[in-house]
Amino acid sequence: MSKNVIIKTDFNFPNQKNLYKGKVRDVYSIGDEQLVMIASDRISAFDHVLPEGIPYKGQVLNQIASKFLDATSDIVQNWKESTPDPSVTIGKRCEPFLVEMVIRGYLTGHAWREYRDGKRMLCGVPMPDGMIENQKFEQPLITPTTKAEVGHDEDISREEILSQGLVSEEDYILLEKYTRELFQRGTELAKDKGLILVDTKYEFGKDANGEITLIDEIHTPDSSRYFYIEGYEENLKAGKSQKQLSKEFVRQWLIENGFQGKDGQSIPQMSKEFCESVSERYIELFEHITGEKFVKEDVSDVLNRVEQNISNYLNK
Repeated sequence: MSKNVIIKTDFNFPNQKNLYKGKVRDVYSIGDEQLVMIASDRISAFDHVLPEGIPYKGQVLNQIASKFLDATSDIVQNWKESTPDPSVTIGKRCEPFLVEMVIRGYLTGHAWREYRDGKRMLCGVPMPDGMIENQKFEQPLITPTTKAEVGHDEDISREEILSQGLVSEEDYILLEKYTRELFQRGTELAKDKGLILVDTKYEFGKDANGEITLIDEIHTPDSSRYFYIEGYEENLKAGKSQKQLSKEFVRQWLIENGFQGKDGQSIPQMSKEFCESVSERYIELFEHITGEKFVKEDVSDVLNRVEQNISNYLNK
């Protein structure tokens, strides 16, 4: 296994209670109140983790998320306390809600595939007739999903969330409010950089005081889709695909190589050149969206670096 990408972590920190491995993040529970979240270099698509890591991907995602958590903390409090390493965020433990708040400003991706197949309702929200792919909705649509431990997250409507008691109505009203306000802020920040925030998802939880808290990461290319403003209108009118900064290009590459996560399909071979080209796209996104130059951290022995930086912080 290459020493310069984070594929798997197996650390043992003082007072560590649990280690949860998500598709792309490893989350260590420290005591009852703290979480250490490591953004690995794993990449997932179609609910499968691909076999090769993408250099610097974890650093890109963690640093973007950290920046946007700071830039939105006046809207809703979030879980972040510190980023002691470029690939790590440490923060407060929250009890997550069982739904993810997906918000869509444009008819694209999953919403477009449903629309193209003739559906005009998504998660109980109507979609108007006569729209074309990548067209802007008059108002952004909130289309929640249930959180799946394994397999696909499932679309769910507001009505189903409330009737199944997944979230109380009082809390859900706030989740919708925060989702719209965060998306609006993300849209403004993207516009400043010549980008369109197309769609994204937010995860919320409650902290030890029962306060709704934004958790996980926001506005990164793993949870969000971005188009370039330049060329958007022309491409839309011409029926051309939009230039986008998201994981969609990885999904497209997999589709072209015969993989969509279905039974019997196998993940195509990922060459070193392909992994590096994906890495370049992630770095391009970082620079575009933050307006800052990406500084490649020393990855000669990345696991050791990460472990040291976390230990130093926890031992303070």
